[in-house]
Amino acid sequence: MRSPTPSRRRPVAAATAVVLAASGLVAVAAGQTASAAVECADPWAASTVYTGGDIASYDGQNWTAGWWTQGEAPGSSAWGAWTSDGACGTSTPEPTATPEPTAEPTQEPTAEPTGEPSPEPTTEPTADQGEPISTNPDDVCRPDGMKPTAGVDTPYCDVYDADGREILPNGLDRRVIGYFTSWRTGANEQPSYFASDIPWDKISHINYAFAHVGPDNKVSVNEDVAGNPATDATWPGQEMDPSLPYTGHFNQLAKYKAENPGVKVIPAVGGWAETGGYFDGEGNRVASGGFYTMTETQEGIDTFADSVVEFIREYGFDGIDIDYEYPTSNNQAGNPDDFAFSEARRGELFAGYIDLMKTLREKLDVAGAQDGEYYLLTTASPSSGWLLRGMEAHQVVQYLDYVNLMSYDLHGAWNEYVGGNSPLFDGGDDPELAAGGVYTAYDGVGYLNGDWAAHYFRGAMQSGRINLGVGFYSRGFQDVQGGTFGDGGRAPAPAGFSCPAGTSGKCGYGADGIDNLWHDTDPQGAEIPAGANPIWHLLNLEDGVVGDYAASYGVPTTIEGSYERHFDEVTKNEWWWNEATRTYLSGDTAQAIGAKADYVVDSGLGGMMIWEFAGDYGYDEAAGQYGIGSTMVDLMHSKLAGAAPYGATKANADRPMPDQALDLSIDYTEFALGDNNYPIAPKVVFTNHGATDIPAGATVSFQYGTSDLGEMSDWSGYGTTTTRQGHTGDNVGGLTGDFHDAEFTVPTGGIPAGGSITNHLKWTLPIAQFSNVIVTVDGVDYATTYDQPRGVTVVDLPAGSGSGGGSGGGGGPADGTACEAPAWVAGTAYTGRAAVTHAGRAWTAKWWTQAEPAASADAWTDEGSC
Repeated sequence: MRSPTPSRRRPVAAATAVVLAASGLVAVAAGQTASAAVECADPWAASTVYTGGDIASYDGQNWTAGWWTQGEAPGSSAWGAWTSDGACGTSTPEPTATPEPTAEPTQEPTAEPTGEPSPEPTTEPTADQGEPISTNPDDVCRPDGMKPTAGVDTPYCDVYDADGREILPNGLDRRVIGYFTSWRTGANEQPSYFASDIPWDKISHINYAFAHVGPDNKVSVNEDVAGNPATDATWPGQEMDPSLPYTGHFNQLAKYKAENPGVKVIPAVGGWAETGGYFDGEGNRVASGGFYTMTETQEGIDTFADSVVEFIREYGFDGIDIDYEYPTSNNQAGNPDDFAFSEARRGELFAGYIDLMKTLREKLDVAGAQDGEYYLLTTASPSSGWLLRGMEAHQVVQYLDYVNLMSYDLHGAWNEYVGGNSPLFDGGDDPELAAGGVYTAYDGVGYLNGDWAAHYFRGAMQSGRINLGVGFYSRGFQDVQGGTFGDGGRAPAPAGFSCPAGTSGKCGYGADGIDNLWHDTDPQGAEIPAGANPIWHLLNLEDGVVGDYAASYGVPTTIEGSYERHFDEVTKNEWWWNEATRTYLSGDTAQAIGAKADYVVDSGLGGMMIWEFAGDYGYDEAAGQYGIGSTMVDLMHSKLAGAAPYGATKANADRPMPDQALDLSIDYTEFALGDNNYPIAPKVVFTNHGATDIPAGATVSFQYGTSDLGEMSDWSGYGTTTTRQGHTGDNVGGLTGDFHDAEFTVPTGGIPAGGSITNHLKWTLPIAQFSNVIVTVDGVDYATTYDQPRGVTVVDLPAGSGSGGGSGGGGGPADGTACEAPAWVAGTAYTGRAAVTHAGRAWTAKWWTQAEPAASADAWTDEGSC
């Protein structure tokens, strides 16, 4: 076993050969000579910096660099830094030297050789010998629960250690991820934020916002448009790396990344404004369909994924971040500008999202094996229980390195209910939830807070692959009625106010003017009131300082009343209240950020994600005001650099997982559309891919997140029940456990080899999916390949396991008792597990039904002929 180290890179040519051999594509070209006249230079390595004139070998050729380059594979771009010098080395491998024996043989042969070949072994391997879940040598570094791409030696150890934890820079034990936006370039004399302003020595990852899905279904930053900020722009005082063939933000990000090894730079695709369209080179939004239409076909997905690989290689990025807002089946979710595309496709969006992430994972893994480095696949996810209800079971987590929770924008002027932008915990009195009857319906559990969202994902993946999102900006209201210093009050829009699209004319009265510095505009150029401000502006308002930047944003330069800061110790919500204008502005300073960093440490989460860097603050003594700084990032670093390593296993210590696994998969099917998904009642399919039946009477137990109430049951007659609740009661101040435990008994007929059973389950609040599945047969526990566990051996059950021996579902029970059941009678109501005979076969009801067995197999299990 090789020792995984941060600097290790697999030789590219060797990685390519592995992939090609696995796909059957290795061949010697016609006319190729046995050897080339030129010796191969040292193999190209993605981590090495090459300058003009340097030579490296790659894919059987020598290449010369034309200029400074790092991470660009030779030949990957027609306009790249590398020029081929022709074939090198030899196509016929030198024989491996046979070592000399260390000693003379100690024993003479016991018989003369017969001249016959040695016989093949007379026995097959026993079932309990099994095989590993992956033969990739780097599987030791694969994160628990991440699905390996079949036939590919993905270089996990490039990024992960032998415990499956990401190797982080700058002394960090947890991630500090920040979004760097393309548009804060000092236009109109507004404060700028460039790559040079990023606190590179305090962070782990940078997400560039934003790339988009182009009209050809390829990832784009308008790089073909002159003057685009990503690849063709310069700014006074911002030094470019002259060795790169492009300028702009990508040049500066590459330059500073080279100076700060270990910090990963990842482009984010989509976002609110560019999920269903894109901004062209003139800054005009084109409603093209974006993610909504690209994911309709596998051809569109393949085009996009292939372009992502090319894009990453061309600009030396470390992966891709998908900000698809939102692939949910809830009506009128996401940007109203996208409704023409999203509304008609609600029932198909999440299936397309799964196909997209699966394809990206596979193509990134293949590219990573070829390039000798690992490419990350991440996503930004909503945190609202309403949106997640329409995202089914979150069946993409197996393809992700981590998920960034957008645990902000939880309240805002899209309705009149005044609450925090980014509460960490529920307080039991969220005004929006209370008005909607949520507390009454769900035993007091509130789902508009970061803790609930973290537990939603914890039910499907280890805590270390979950990052808590924090906002370095505010949202707010004016003319607030009631509440505690406005918090929990109402701010209905006044008569005659024009509500934004998508609010059904029932919006709130968002703060405007000097209380809305970072405001958006409508298609007519008018300000959209939302109380959106960088945190440094809020601190100036608190000090009664207008700020010398205010006029550049086109807002008033006078302050009415005074702003008083408040902090709620339960929810960790921080806000400012202006009694004179009855204005409420909610945003996080170091007090709230510190509490959230402590939560990340204590709960084992992977880190924190920031929207966006430019909202952080520092005090300018000379100017007498707050401005852009790094106070909150510095605080995050100080807390997360001293933390223990994050949680790296899906199961907690109180549920030891077996080291032998059955090849069992689980699929979640037939969800109702989001607004009708009450209760949540999919048909969950358990498929046995092994060579031996899983017999009737076996127990399937699993865990699911405490984001739900812990009252799971079924309509199948399998007796699904929650055996242990990880949390009960309300979630004021946070949920107290990670998992509920549930189980059911495999019904008559078992789960045949190559076959499946369907359990029609139901639960209440959204869960991401099941985890830590154990199948128990004859008192022996087995894990399953469904969980994509590390370090397990995949086995088949011994023949004859179980009391029924695994009948396979077609021959009836061994004792024939089902054939003695009464005949089915039309019009009779049968409940789950009721047995009948009909049309020469035995049947068992899965749930309450009056349907004829032969005509409605969905409600009946066929037990075989009688």
